[in-house]
Amino acid sequence: MNKPIFTVILIAFSLFSTLSVFAQETDRLPIKGFAIAAPSPDEVDRFVKFIDEELGTRGVNTLVLRVDYNYEFDSHPELRNETALSTSDVKKLVTVAKKHEIKLIPQINLLGHQSWAEDLENLLKVYPQFDETPHVKMPEKYEWPNEDGLYCKSYCPLHPEVHEVVFALMDEICEVFEADAFHAGMDEVFYIGDDKCPRCAGRDKAELFAGEVTKISNHLAANDRELWIWGDRLIDGKTTGLGMWEASMNNTHRAIDLIPKNVIIADWHYERPDQTAVLFAAKGLKVVTGTWRNPTVAIAQAEDMYRFRANSTPAMKENFYGIMQTVWTSASRFMDGFYANTLDQDGGTNTQWHTFRKMYEKVNEVEKR
Repeated sequence: MNKPIFTVILIAFSLFSTLSVFAQETDRLPIKGFAIAAPSPDEVDRFVKFIDEELGTRGVNTLVLRVDYNYEFDSHPELRNETALSTSDVKKLVTVAKKHEIKLIPQINLLGHQSWAEDLENLLKVYPQFDETPHVKMPEKYEWPNEDGLYCKSYCPLHPEVHEVVFALMDEICEVFEADAFHAGMDEVFYIGDDKCPRCAGRDKAELFAGEVTKISNHLAANDRELWIWGDRLIDGKTTGLGMWEASMNNTHRAIDLIPKNVIIADWHYERPDQTAVLFAAKGLKVVTGTWRNPTVAIAQAEDMYRFRANSTPAMKENFYGIMQTVWTSASRFMDGFYANTLDQDGGTNTQWHTFRKMYEKVNEVEKR
């Protein structure tokens, strides 16, 4: 073979190989996540083993831990759960996460989810003056629906003292988890801008919601941290037909155009692979699709995320940020079901643990780890 031609072929082959590797790398999802309640202190070692043997080996690179008041806060010890994680407990989680290059994101529910069923969460229990709806009394036995429209309480985003408390919790939990991101929850906020609130009455609910997101985001950004929130309050529940749970029916959805573009959206849909990720990406927001307990839906959601990235402009592609398995039981219960391979009540595989397995089988098949 002619030497110059052979040299050109070698260069072309080398360039093609480099481009192929680059294409494979850029086609990987930036976020491959797992979201779960932080373990109780007596389950930390077992959960560390789960991270080491199950999350790390599957390529999970982001772990959202719902901590809430399950930590021995020094800034506000009055808000600790009776049994809570110590600093040494947290450092065990940090160590194993670093081993597998897993980004740890602690979560404390802000704005909404300040109660559950008949019980107030710690913030409103200790600081009742922060309650957006103090006239709504907690029932002895919770039922839904109810006359008060009570699902979960909210704190008043305009109370002059609330952020002094919640920002201290945020800063402390981010420090101990060595985290550069924080998840504020902010899903299913039904109480906002209540007509009887002396500060919020008559105000635009979208502006109130966006104002709270912006305030939290700006505080985190001052320490080079990013904000994650659930996306349901930013979707128009009526226009999309998604209703009051997966979307907003109280006019907070217009906040999608008012919040900072550096907020990461966790867009959860559990019964169908609804494609609202496109909405968030088109608004310039990075979006991670959240799955739950239906393996078929989760696989479709993962496939959609790869398809969106493959068929988008460079400007849009990176907004399709990834996929995340969400778990809505305790860490202990999830691990029990996972290791026992427990079936659902109908003898099928519609469980959180089967979904986790199947979705990550699909992700690793696509990315050929």
